[in-house]
Amino acid sequence: MESGAVFAGLHPNPTLLLGPARSAIQLLPPLTDKKSLSPHLLPLPTAAAFSQSRIVPLSNNNANSLRVASPASDVALESADIDWDNLGFGLVPTDYMYMMKCSQGEAFSNGELQRFGNLELSPSAGILNYGQGLFEGLKAYRKHDGNILLFRPEENAMRLKEGAVRMCMPAPTVDQFLEAVKATVLANERWVIFLHQERISPLQIFISGTILYFTFIPCSMIQEGLAPINLIVETEMHRATPGGTGGVKTIGNYAAVSDSYVDVNYCVMQVLQAQSAAKAKGFSDVLYLDSTHKKYLEEVSSCNVFVVKGNVISTPAIKGTILPGITRKSLLDVAISQGFQVEEHHVTVDDLLEADEVFCTGTAVVVSPVGSITYLNKRVTYGGVGRVSQQLYSALTSLQMGLAEDTMGWIVELK
Repeated sequence: MESGAVFAGLHPNPTLLLGPARSAIQLLPPLTDKKSLSPHLLPLPTAAAFSQSRIVPLSNNNANSLRVASPASDVALESADIDWDNLGFGLVPTDYMYMMKCSQGEAFSNGELQRFGNLELSPSAGILNYGQGLFEGLKAYRKHDGNILLFRPEENAMRLKEGAVRMCMPAPTVDQFLEAVKATVLANERWVIFLHQERISPLQIFISGTILYFTFIPCSMIQEGLAPINLIVETEMHRATPGGTGGVKTIGNYAAVSDSYVDVNYCVMQVLQAQSAAKAKGFSDVLYLDSTHKKYLEEVSSCNVFVVKGNVISTPAIKGTILPGITRKSLLDVAISQGFQVEEHHVTVDDLLEADEVFCTGTAVVVSPVGSITYLNKRVTYGGVGRVSQQLYSALTSLQMGLAEDTMGWIVELK
């Protein structure tokens, strides 16, 4: 990304508003082009309301739990006028996005909230020519008391920093990342709906060269129970190779499993071909093997995979070709706390076929049980939703939604 890249049409308003971490945030004036805004955009918050906003610790002495107090906190929030039941996946412009920029060789400056809008990029930008970009995503849950919960956002911040090192890019500090997440969620608060039917509101974070932006993109991710998926093991095409970027959350790693496909490298196109072929045959997704020995499990497209045998839960070790999922990491800790034996090592296809139960994990699905595996035209079924899948799903989502006590210190609470 060129250091001189700027944002299109984003001119700061001299009115300074105070964000959730007592930092100055500049808001844009209302845009005249209504088509570029969310169709039901509420008026801008008043400067007085933001200037009195602050963060105070919660009484449970949890260092990761924060409460944002505001003089408007007692006012009923008007939710976005949107058909959540038929939302699906796709772009729904919300109210604000959060921007950070840095100059070549310098650190990221403090960011600012901006009206949701387009970016202006140089044709020579690294993200366009080389796919030099990273992606993060996390969910915001609204409890029935109105508070908003974030799940382990500091883990996203640290993973972004590690990915930036691999991609030779600058990265914000953990504190800058967390402030941006909180500011973006609170500015788009009316898009965070209550947890009836377990809908969620995801926050998308992209970094490209010297520009970092946070956008709030609502989509329907409704868990109607734990529906088992049917996988096929791919033996010839591979998701990642040793020494590559399979263990980094780069934009290229997700091109083949998104709605918009980008030809960024050979591996991505290989994954795209395997994915399309599997879908055409009626499979839910593809389980990839390692590219060297072609017998060790790696990932299910954008999800980590687990196999269960008795009381032992095994998952492929993080070794550079597998993404270190935050849900994966959290589930392992939850499993240990519930008395399971957890092992991270090379998991073979034989281990998979002889397992009592198989499931996948990811930010969106949390836990997705596997109903069947097809390998070399041989189909192995595991029945319905397994006991372990159900137990771990219930335990982890109860933590994420604030229904269980957070003894891990994972929840950040915004009020």
